[in-house]
Amino acid sequence: MAEEELINLFKSIGLTDQRAKDTVKNKKLAPTLKSTISEAGLTETGCDKTTGSLLYTLASTLTKDATTHIGYLARAVKDGRLKSSDQISAAIKFVENSPGEINNEEFNEKAGVGIIVTNEKINEAIAAHINANKESLSKERYKLLGSLLAQARQIPELRWANGVAVKEELEKQVLLLIGPKDERDIIVKGKKKDTKSTTSITVDRPITRLEPPKSGTPNMFLEGELGKLHKPGENKQIKPELTANHMKATGGRVMTRFPPEPNGYLHIGHAKAINVNFGYAKAHNGLCYLRYDDTNPEAEEERYFTSIKETIEWLGFSPWKITYSSDYFDQLYELAIDLIKCDKGYVCYCTPEEMHAMRGGDHGGPRSECVHRNRPIEDSLTDFQKMKEGRFKEGEVTLRMKMDMQSGSPQFWDLVAYRVMYTPHHRTGNKWCIYPTYDYTHCLCDSFENITHSLCTLEFRMSRDSYYWLCDALEVYKPVQFEYNRLNINNTVMSKRKIAKLVNQNYVSGWDDPRLYTLPALRRRGVPPEAINGFVQDLGVTLSNSTIQISRFDKYVRDYLDLHTPRLMMILDPLKLIIENLPDDHLEELTIPYKPRDASMGEHIVPFTKVVYIDKSDFREQDSPDYFRLAIGKTVGLLHVPYPITCTEVKKDHKGNIQYLVCRYEIGSDVKKPKTYIHWVSESTNHRSPVRLSEVRIYNNLFLSVNPAAHPDGYLADINPQSLEVNKDSLVEIGLREITSHILANAKDYESVRFQAIRLGYFSLDKDSIFGDENENQYVLNRIVNLKDDQKNSLSVAP
Repeated sequence: MAEEELINLFKSIGLTDQRAKDTVKNKKLAPTLKSTISEAGLTETGCDKTTGSLLYTLASTLTKDATTHIGYLARAVKDGRLKSSDQISAAIKFVENSPGEINNEEFNEKAGVGIIVTNEKINEAIAAHINANKESLSKERYKLLGSLLAQARQIPELRWANGVAVKEELEKQVLLLIGPKDERDIIVKGKKKDTKSTTSITVDRPITRLEPPKSGTPNMFLEGELGKLHKPGENKQIKPELTANHMKATGGRVMTRFPPEPNGYLHIGHAKAINVNFGYAKAHNGLCYLRYDDTNPEAEEERYFTSIKETIEWLGFSPWKITYSSDYFDQLYELAIDLIKCDKGYVCYCTPEEMHAMRGGDHGGPRSECVHRNRPIEDSLTDFQKMKEGRFKEGEVTLRMKMDMQSGSPQFWDLVAYRVMYTPHHRTGNKWCIYPTYDYTHCLCDSFENITHSLCTLEFRMSRDSYYWLCDALEVYKPVQFEYNRLNINNTVMSKRKIAKLVNQNYVSGWDDPRLYTLPALRRRGVPPEAINGFVQDLGVTLSNSTIQISRFDKYVRDYLDLHTPRLMMILDPLKLIIENLPDDHLEELTIPYKPRDASMGEHIVPFTKVVYIDKSDFREQDSPDYFRLAIGKTVGLLHVPYPITCTEVKKDHKGNIQYLVCRYEIGSDVKKPKTYIHWVSESTNHRSPVRLSEVRIYNNLFLSVNPAAHPDGYLADINPQSLEVNKDSLVEIGLREITSHILANAKDYESVRFQAIRLGYFSLDKDSIFGDENENQYVLNRIVNLKDDQKNSLSVAP
């Protein structure tokens, strides 16, 4: 069937045009979905969107062992016997263990066919559930809601209940018991919870899934796709003893891993992978490895290893163990020999171009097997030994897996397992001149480490085929691979190759340039790790890719900073102002809260004197009716100052440039309250006020368009020339010294010094700052995010 016909077929079952096109590109899913539609008898007629969605779920979750029953399952969906994704999941699991004809009665029982859970049953089950957890609920209130819902979905009586109905009933009964939400239910994002005090949930009925995690666990790990994952030991193995040995080694604990390649810096997409892997393990009282996938010595550098570990710890996670793929090089080599001995591996002399042609070439033509594929086993063993001994040139030979060249999945087209590479390894030195590929290494390292849930992003969906094949071929423990949507953000690039070009061609200052979305760059900009984690967890996990607006991330960061940072007055572009009716030695020490209406932030002293600085943007020589800030003859208020000021005169130099303003302090009870208040700083030698800043760096979007890669001249042509603005003469009130001193006494990271510059945005201290002699301190500030969610990222303020 031609590509266009396939797209139309998929659209006939309710897929959108874009999703149909994306599905056609998926070499694994497309033929399976086509077969599913055909087996359901819907190729000519199509079906409604609901049925089509279920057929898509069936095709995308169908396992190898259930493939022989695809017709039975597809017809069960068409006939309305399977009405939910949960039923499809249960049905697949049942038929996996039914090699012969399906017993309809057993199938119906296991898949919940025909079971109707009435609203009355839901009401009764939820009432019992609430009653069993009444004490915990009264204490934790709405913070416990996510965990209660996750547990409710595990209640046997509600196994096949409508999920929306269960959620609504639970929320209704919780509301009746503890009343509506109030100040007790406000969760301060990022604030550490008391790990010593936990509240358990009681369920007085059998639970068939994972034990409930602590009540503070984010819903991302309790609901949705992650909430459906298997329990350790439930994944079927090629030999029963593999399960027994695995459970003995792990004690039934969840085991995950975060396996980055140490060939670059982590970016915000990795923040999701870190949260998913470390967070899922933590949510289920499990353990998570940090495993460096160091199988390509040509691209790996020590600075990347160091940065990855520091970044994970900065985000608040601690690996159970730190391992390296290279730890297992000897084991991997021995298993490669076993692969050859069982006639599932062979040494191949084909060039990459020849392999590509045998796999169908650029146009997807007929596939053919390599002439070396069926050579004697002893010959391949001899040549593999020669590869190890360095008797071949790079690119001359490879070890390939003997899979299935006629399969619809490219992951079965005899993948390369080992290649020759004469590059010293950072850990093993010159011991090896052959290195295993990702497709060979990854699943086996997961197996060695007894990983229960191999969690990765959707681009590895097809790799699941080769992952399972290799584990079964070598008869080793086989983890479950689960794929979820990766985090994509618009208006930036995250490709290591593209970022390297930006760095090498000096478009940015380095991999941690705050305009980038690498995690070191976000850290340097001042974005708090708690905000990144919260953002990722709020997005959750789905099974389809999407791109998130950068403004959505900015808003999350802004909301977090609003709760956690003090306020200071900062003048980006100073204009001097002399108050003519105050004496030269006038001094008022104003006590100002670091955050209005939040006493916990504390307060500080700010001097008010005869000489004041305001921002140039707050003054106009030419007044207008729609302008409310300072102008000749106009009165404005100064924030926190008892009385307003009126501008009486403008002093200029011989070139006509404004030198300073002359103003009058409007002391008196009959002074009308001004319409506008502006921020300011005062000059006071005794207070060393104001604090003079070496630089204030205003970061805007690095690219002009939402999709830089789509620019006809390439992404470099889309760079925003105004992405960095540097102010050299800015001033800030003396509260910055107190904040800096307090924070740096407890933390070494300059970016931890964060504050809101009133009316300007949120700022942090950059690592280029220098502290020593107080008179020589150099403050360099980065803008983290502006105050308003605007597309231009400007510094404009209200008139």
